Amino acid sequence: MIKIGVVSDTHLSGYDEKFKKIVAEHFSDVNVVVHAGDLVDLRVLDIFEGKEIKAVRGNMDYPSVKEKLPDQILFEINGFKLGLIHGWGPPWGIEEKILAKTGPLDCIIYGHTHKAVCRRNNGVLFFNPGSPTDRRFSLHKSIGILEIDKRIEGRIINL
Repeated sequence: MIKIGVVSDTHLSGYDEKFKKIVAEHFSDVNVVVHAGDLVDLRVLDIFEGKEIKAVRGNMDYPSVKEKLPDQILFEINGFKLGLIHGWGPPWGIEEKILAKTGPLDCIIYGHTHKAVCRRNNGVLFFNPGSPTDRRFSLHKSIGILEIDKRIEGRIINL
């Protein structure tokens, strides 16, 4: 089984001890970490030291981040096709807009709304981990875990 730690919308301008503790507690046994954008600063990725990292840029990222990270990544794990993208615009209809951009996939990981989502629609798992640092549109700060074996399963971890 492959285990993926999923974060988005960290909005940190550098190293953060509180976020490092969250990562140490919840992502110690993950194979891969994905960040769905709005890191703000590339140094946030240093917190995932020793892990394979996939990250995309978000609308609030510094220009240095936008220069280095793509706006989407399409990848495959155990035969499943996954897409990683930040998202844009108002929250209503965001999943349809993202799907139109990425094309058909087994799982779409996104951010932007700060609202955790783990649901299937027409065979696609839409997964948004929410934000570990800002709960403005949600009851909880949160992160996520995806587990890939014979199927893809996701769970949201409220912090």
